[in-house]
Amino acid sequence: MKYPHLTVLFFLLISFSSCVSTKVFNDLEARYAEVKLERNALEKSRDSLQQSWDKQNSDLEQVRSHLKGARDSISKALNELKEWEQKYILLKENSEEKIQGSIAENNALLKEIALRKTELQSRSERVDQLEAMIQNQKQALDELKERLSNALLNFKGKGLTVEQRNGKVYVSMENKLLFKSGRWDIEPQGKNALRELASVLEENPDISILIEGHTDNVPFSPKGQLESNWDLSTKRATAVVNILLENEQILPQNLTAAGRSEFVPIAPNSSAEGRAANRRIEVVLSPSLDEITSLLETN
Repeated sequence: MKYPHLTVLFFLLISFSSCVSTKVFNDLEARYAEVKLERNALEKSRDSLQQSWDKQNSDLEQVRSHLKGARDSISKALNELKEWEQKYILLKENSEEKIQGSIAENNALLKEIALRKTELQSRSERVDQLEAMIQNQKQALDELKERLSNALLNFKGKGLTVEQRNGKVYVSMENKLLFKSGRWDIEPQGKNALRELASVLEENPDISILIEGHTDNVPFSPKGQLESNWDLSTKRATAVVNILLENEQILPQNLTAAGRSEFVPIAPNSSAEGRAANRRIEVVLSPSLDEITSLLETN
């Protein structure tokens, strides 16, 4: 993201340093340094959020990989078991003398078969558990999306949508429902929508709730308490968090506020309609992967 106000401020410092007093020059120079630090902090916050996003996707891919590996291993073990059972049948068909001579080998083979059967059963049960957990999570997300859609039905057509994709539920609210232009205090209608959302989320204490603020790509002129689109998107996300926390059943540790500025558009910024769609709050609801990860790490 570009920061035109930083460049303007810098050139003002250079151009007018000879025309203003030392105090004014120093004040401008100090302000430039502060803004630069704020920009760096916001960029670090963006990188941290991206890393968190990548880790969640990586965890999900590991779960899928483990499931495939487990099934391949079970198939191989079944083939080996069949071969051992065939060997045992051949041994029984031999003469009594050969059987007597092979008792020790037979016993060892039977013990090995029993051990492998036990191991195979245990691994098969773990695969079944993983599949059941994943299916339960999918069902829980389906039910959550349905409850959210019903609870927020009165706000459909007013810039609010509920979607399910990539194993998550997305509640998207356009700024026209929540904020006035350049503001981050939430309008009464937007507060009502968020309180309806909170009433559903309080029933799902294991869901992680990420609130993302998004803007269009129109450059923001610093004024008052706002410095940039990054600043505006972060303040709006934080304002949504504060409304959700009015519900005492919402766990603060499940909430994350993130400013994404203009860098995750859902429509072209070349039209007024596209820019309006991009100015939004997205509430991303993700199931916990702790149980699945714990089961995969069990020997």
